[in-house]
Amino acid sequence: MARLITDPNLAAADDIYEKLIAMHGDRPVEESLKLAARLNLILLNHIGDRAVAEEAIALAAQSRG
Repeated sequence: MARLITDPNLAAADDIYEKLIAMHGDRPVEESLKLAARLNLILLNHIGDRAVAEEAIALAAQSRG
């Protein structure tokens, strides 16, 4: 059974973060939220493991800020 990786696991994470922020640009909040939801669904589809996806959702839900 796959488990959610919570240790740093992404090369050039700062570069990816910058691209993520740039993706939102000057979009209105509603459009930005839809874009974020679409990205989440794309990544969840890529993960393809319901248990891992649910673990990630639970972790995100308990995080504040």
